[in-house]
Amino acid sequence: MQTNDAAPILASLAQPTRLDIFRALVVAGPAGMPAGALADGLGVAPTALSFHLKELRFAQLVDSEQQGRFVIYRARFDTMNALLSFLTENCCAGTARSADADTCCPPVKKKQGSSSSKSTISKGYKS
Repeated sequence: MQTNDAAPILASLAQPTRLDIFRALVVAGPAGMPAGALADGLGVAPTALSFHLKELRFAQLVDSEQQGRFVIYRARFDTMNALLSFLTENCCAGTARSADADTCCPPVKKKQGSSSSKSTISKGYKS
C-alpha cells in the first residue's frame, strides 16, 4: 500500500458514523451483518446507513452479499490489515533501540483465517 492508497481509506473512516459502522462490522467478523441489524444496533436511519456503506465500499473497507432478501455486509479485513501494516511499517525506524523500544509497535502480521463469526453487534462495543 502506498500513501495515495491509504489517504482515501483514512478519509472514509474520518467520519464518526462510518467509523462506528466499520468497527461494528469488524466485531461481527467474517459472518458480517444484515443491513437492518446494523442500522438497529447503531441507531442509524436506513437511508443514512446506505449512504455511509456506499462510502465504505468505495474505499474497499466493506463488501456486501445478497442472501435471499437480506444484504449482508462484511468488513474487508485484507484492506484493514494492509492499512495497519502501512501505518506501522516504519514504526520507530528513525530512532535507536533503547528502553523506549516498548513504545514502538511492530508491523501488523496478516493472520490466516479467523474463528470469530458473530452475527450481531457485541453488547460490549462502544463507539
